[in-house]
Amino acid sequence: MRIGLLTEGGYPYASGEAGLWCDRLVRGLEQHEFDVYALSRGAQQESEGWVPLPPQVSRVRTAPLWDTEDDGVVYGRRARRRFADSYAELATALCATGFQDPSGGPGEASGTEADRFASALYGLAELARDEGGLPAALRSETAVRALERACRAPGAQRFAREARVPDLLAVAARLEHALRPLSLDWYEADGLGDVDLCHAASGGAAVLPGLLAAHFHGVPLLVTEYGVRLRTHYLREPDSPAAPRALLAAFQGRLATETYRRAALITPGNTHARRWQERCGAERHKVRTVHPGMDAAPFAEAAEAPECADPHTLVWVGAVEPAKDLVSLLHAFAEVRREEPGARLRIVGTPAGPEGAAYLAHCQGLAAQLFPDEADGPHAVGDNPVSFEQTGGPELPTRADAYAAGAVVVLSSVVEGFPAGLVEAMFCARATVSTDVGAVVEAIGGTGLVVPPRNPRALAEACVALLRDPERRERLGAAARARALELFTVEQNVTAFHGIYLEILSRTPVRHPVPDDPGVPLPFAVPAEAHVPGRWTDTTAPAAPRGGPGWAKGAPVRATAPASVGEGAR
Repeated sequence: MRIGLLTEGGYPYASGEAGLWCDRLVRGLEQHEFDVYALSRGAQQESEGWVPLPPQVSRVRTAPLWDTEDDGVVYGRRARRRFADSYAELATALCATGFQDPSGGPGEASGTEADRFASALYGLAELARDEGGLPAALRSETAVRALERACRAPGAQRFAREARVPDLLAVAARLEHALRPLSLDWYEADGLGDVDLCHAASGGAAVLPGLLAAHFHGVPLLVTEYGVRLRTHYLREPDSPAAPRALLAAFQGRLATETYRRAALITPGNTHARRWQERCGAERHKVRTVHPGMDAAPFAEAAEAPECADPHTLVWVGAVEPAKDLVSLLHAFAEVRREEPGARLRIVGTPAGPEGAAYLAHCQGLAAQLFPDEADGPHAVGDNPVSFEQTGGPELPTRADAYAAGAVVVLSSVVEGFPAGLVEAMFCARATVSTDVGAVVEAIGGTGLVVPPRNPRALAEACVALLRDPERRERLGAAARARALELFTVEQNVTAFHGIYLEILSRTPVRHPVPDDPGVPLPFAVPAEAHVPGRWTDTTAPAAPRGGPGWAKGAPVRATAPASVGEGAR
């Protein structure tokens, strides 16, 4: 089977989101052939190069999302009219009532507007294929004026009517960036038209090539989302101007609706993401929850020696940023110290960008204020009850060592998708205290304590309860490791996708039939499992008649059937 793996800002680049997951998937499915189509996020990511690729990756094609060079395409009058009509239809679909509800959350997309958005999207894609590209047209005054007319038209939503010229310019620029994949040269018969299945590793820009492969060539599409792009948009831009934020949310919502409608199957990474997908139009019979696969081996040693942990230490591990709410954790730990004076807190993590660095400095200052008489500063391990550390040093060489450094692992986030760090703690057989956000409850099941977010007192009470009860910690830790090994390993993830690939191909008509000598397509000549070892797959050997000498000896036999069964016989 030949898979077109579609990524954005990840695999095969050495740095990027979901790159490790894609690498594990490709290496685990060595019986298939992969063509990787990757969208890069920036010049720095491209300069860092690729990860080593396994032999089953036969082709890699890349394109930058960050490059804004003029494509040099000049439209004639007819092409300009086609663009104006399609873009106006797209803008009308974004401004019309039917997707964004007044509270700012996702709403149900009407069938009419969903069809209008799809018609506009594929109209722009066909124009890009005929004329050689869209970027110049998407940045033109024609696009901005079409967006303005749609916002001022009768029936447009309130947020669209309130958009001013700077808002329209900002939205047009963001739409140009989001629609860049429409102008790529990936959609020919020898490109994505030549694969058996497109697998998009995320929503958003990565899924657009898959939609166009389905539109132009009928290639089935599988969409995997561990974080729904519409939800991410709401979380990342809470303070942006209302009109651009709402218009761009409408675009992400319409794109998600079209993605789920066209996809053969959708694989969310957790039930939390699945609820968002269903709200955006995903049909339940198309959805298969597949938890992300993680490597349990690096954490086995920590799991086998839980008695080495400091029984009075709490550990937090992760990327330092405001969404992790370390402020609440520090206030909770102040209450823990009043109940358990010997308790310690080790915060292990690196800041996530400039915002994370500023937040880390704020948290260090808060720790110094909360514990002023206990040490000279919040940095030295062993002097202050709170320490700020990073992995890679002599104290904590790996993340497994960080989890093993304490008796209880704490997660204090106010926003979380799938809590990968929490699963790592489960692999280490650690008892956990977590806030009830994202997919936390789904991940831990009943193997840890869960408290409301932004509630330092509840967080402190749960931590104290586990610090005082070593038997309960051991029991919860053992249950957590058993659950993680059952649900969240690489092997589980790869096996699930192997079955999903076969399921999709079993319901897809054969698009590349294999002919016999006279040129007649051979039914069952290209099975979905094209690389199963065994002599029976060798169709070049002469067939032995059923019941003859060769049959008893296991000679290869060529299947025969009426020509009518060739359609969909994969």
